[in-house]
Amino acid sequence: MQIESIQFEKGVVDWDEMPFGPLPEVAFVGRSNVGKSSLLNALAGEDAARTSKKPGKTREFNFYSVNGGQLYFVDLPGYGYAKTSKTERERWGQFIGEYVTERPALHLVVHLIDSRHPPSEQDEDVLGALSEYEVPRAIALTKVDKLSGNERPQAERRMSEVLERFRMDVPVVLTSAESGRGLRELLDWVETFAG
Repeated sequence: MQIESIQFEKGVVDWDEMPFGPLPEVAFVGRSNVGKSSLLNALAGEDAARTSKKPGKTREFNFYSVNGGQLYFVDLPGYGYAKTSKTERERWGQFIGEYVTERPALHLVVHLIDSRHPPSEQDEDVLGALSEYEVPRAIALTKVDKLSGNERPQAERRMSEVLERFRMDVPVVLTSAESGRGLRELLDWVETFAG
């Protein structure tokens, strides 16, 4: 798949505000500050998604129209941001759960996990929740440009062990928004499931 354009369409905080129609959706989910918006920008080759050094910047479901309406990329709010209230975190968790389980247009969930650390407890909670549903998934291990050559296989091995525990057989792609590593492979998965 070749991305020629990506344009922010709308941010929503409520189910009724979501666009409804035939366009397939690819959702990007991960902890706050894992690099979802940066990865979207790298895939697009432009600064379409809003990024911030402060975690928790994405507080809405941000819909981006890809290639003038071929499909949507959906940037979900990051989970695990400590400075949001417990009530708000629970509300967002429920909303994300409903989206993943009840959204007919959802064709792929790309779960971003920071390659520099073992998957967190919250990462594993999300993996466990996603394993219950039929929606196709891919794992993007982010920020691999910050790892040395022998740390990369270690990150892949850690991820494989966690996936084995959940009995999940999903593609794992080493990615870097900085260097562009893995972006072509990730777009191939997007095309396979949503293109």
